[in-house]
Amino acid sequence: MSQGPRSGLNAVSSALLAMSRQLEVRDVLKTIVASARELLDAEYAALGVPDDHGGFAQFVVDGVSDEQWRAIGPLPRQHGILAAMLHKAEPERLADVREDPRFEGWPSAHPDMSDFLGLPIRYGDETLGVLFLANKRCPKPTGGCGFTAEDEELLTILAQHAAIALTNARLYERSRELTIAEERSRLAHELHDAVSQKLFSLRLTAQAAAALVDRDPSRAKGELQQVAALAAEAADELRAAVVELRPAALDEDGLVATLRTHTQVLDRAHSAAVTFESCAVRALPAAQEEAMLRVAQEALHNALRHSGAESVRVTLVRRGAGAVLRVSDDGSGFDPRVIRRAGRHLGLVSMRDRAGGVGGRLTVESEPGKGTTIEMEVPGG
Repeated sequence: MSQGPRSGLNAVSSALLAMSRQLEVRDVLKTIVASARELLDAEYAALGVPDDHGGFAQFVVDGVSDEQWRAIGPLPRQHGILAAMLHKAEPERLADVREDPRFEGWPSAHPDMSDFLGLPIRYGDETLGVLFLANKRCPKPTGGCGFTAEDEELLTILAQHAAIALTNARLYERSRELTIAEERSRLAHELHDAVSQKLFSLRLTAQAAAALVDRDPSRAKGELQQVAALAAEAADELRAAVVELRPAALDEDGLVATLRTHTQVLDRAHSAAVTFESCAVRALPAAQEEAMLRVAQEALHNALRHSGAESVRVTLVRRGAGAVLRVSDDGSGFDPRVIRRAGRHLGLVSMRDRAGGVGGRLTVESEPGKGTTIEMEVPGG
C-alpha cells in the first residue's frame, strides 16, 4: 500500500480488533466487509457466504446504498466469477473483471466495476465465504490492476483472522440456540408437571361437585369454590411460565435485532422473499416488545403457510413514544367477515388479545386477491 507497511499493519490490527468485538454472525460479516474495503481503499467490497447449492446464502456489501442494493435484485447464484470463486482456494486479481471470460454481465442498477480482487475465507478445508473488492482508489497502471501483491498479502492476513472470528460467531450462536432449547425443554417439563396436577385435581373436584348437586347442595357449593381456587392457581402458574418463556434473544438483542434475525431465517427457509426494515425505534417496555414479536411471528406464519405470498414485508417504525409493527404480504388475502362467520380466526383473536393486553391495538386489512396487512401499534413507556 502507498502508505507504507507500518500503516498497513496498523490498519490490519484495527480491523482484527473490530472483528473480535462482534459475536453475531451478521455483525461479523459486516465488519469484515467494511474492514477489507477500508484496508485496501476500495470503492466496493462484498462478502458472499455459500449455501448448499453452489450459490450464496448471504451476500453482504459495503459501498452500495440500501436503495441501490434493492434495485440490483436477487443474490448472485451459480454463475459468473463470483460463484466461481466459491470453488477456488487461491486469490484472484484482475485488471478488468469485465474482460474475464467468466464475466456474464450484471443488472442495470449494478455499479460499474473494473479492477478486482477476490479471496476465499477458509477454515481448514471449508470455504466459509469469499471476499470481493473492486475499484481501488488509486492511479491504475496501463492495462494493469490497481490492487497490488501487497494488497493481496494484507487481505490474506485479514481473511485468516476473519475465518476465526466467523467460526467463533457461529459457535456462539449455536451455543445460544442450544441453551435456549435446553431452557425451553426444562420449562416445558415443569409446566407439564405443575399444570397437569392442577388440572387433574380440578377435574376430580368438578366431578365431585356434579355428584353432590342434587343430594347435598351445600357440599357441592364448597366443591365448586375449590374448583374456582384450583383454576386460579393453574392460571397463575401459566402466567409465570409465560414470563419465563420470554425469548432470550429479545432480552439480549432487543426487538429490532430479534425481528431482523427471525425474518432472515424465514427468508432462507421459504421460497417467498421475507424482508425487514426499521426506522428510529426506541426500546419499548418488555411486555410490549414481547407482544410485538409474538404478533409478528403469528402474522408471518399465516402469510408463509396459508396465503401463497411471493413476498412478505415486515416494518417497525417509531410513532411518538411507541412503535408500529406492520406485516404485509401479496398473497391470496381473505374477507375478514367471512373468516369470523366461519369460526376461523387465523390467530387474529390471539393477536388482538396480545395487542390489547399491552395497551395497544391491532388492525387487519385484507381482501381476496389483494394480500393482507396486519398492523399493531403500542404506546411505549
